[in-house]
Amino acid sequence: MNGSLSPLSMKRVWSGLTDPGLVRSVNQDAYFIDPAGRFFIVADGMGGHAGGQEASNMAAQTIAQYLDQSWAEDLDAATVLTDAIEAANRAILQEQMAKPPLADMGTTVVVVMHWGDRWWRGHVGDSRIYRFHRGHLKQLTEDQTWVARAVLSGDMTEEQARLHPWRHVLMQCLGRMDLDQVEVYPFDFDPGDMLLLCSDGLTEELPDDRIRAYLNEGLLLETTATHLVEAAKKAGGRDNITVLLVQAIAQDEGDSPTG
Repeated sequence: MNGSLSPLSMKRVWSGLTDPGLVRSVNQDAYFIDPAGRFFIVADGMGGHAGGQEASNMAAQTIAQYLDQSWAEDLDAATVLTDAIEAANRAILQEQMAKPPLADMGTTVVVVMHWGDRWWRGHVGDSRIYRFHRGHLKQLTEDQTWVARAVLSGDMTEEQARLHPWRHVLMQCLGRMDLDQVEVYPFDFDPGDMLLLCSDGLTEELPDDRIRAYLNEGLLLETTATHLVEAAKKAGGRDNITVLLVQAIAQDEGDSPTG
């Protein structure tokens, strides 16, 4: 675990963990934690073992490099985050052209960053960002999937969507020429809050109420991340599982995230 002090007199601590699960032989998930705690990334690749693994790693590294190089500039946060994600899309497209066997590779991505005095989130696909605030868990992102849109339109219930055979069909992902829906928004992150960035290997196995119960235990972040991954594996572990937790702590609360 690491920590950093923000301009908002708030310490941030974090922990990440990724696991191939019980079925997949290759882990196509990737995550990146900025050493200074400025930004955090999770990506879930697709398109064959080599393709998915390369796409997710390329997305995480490209976004991290773009944000790092832009950090000292006086730029609009939403524009920077959108441009970083679009740069990752272009990098994957170029790799597809250079390596025809990887033509189907792509990846989802979720990003949170602390820029200036605000927190921002960006995403493409169905990996998720949650905010845990005063015992309540709220999904900040909307899955860009066929079934999620069917639920929004009222054509399907959430329970039907959870079991639908098309639930993994993405409407948007990186690695596509028609990328047109990079979602970037500011959000609140208060002392005592926790952020969860995760691939769908977690949310496919654990409903939100079980995730909330683990976050509510108040354990060290490494322990919580391990418990979430192990619970997802016990529930089936059918996909790669990635969990990245970030917690905000007021300076006068000390260094322990268990508070």
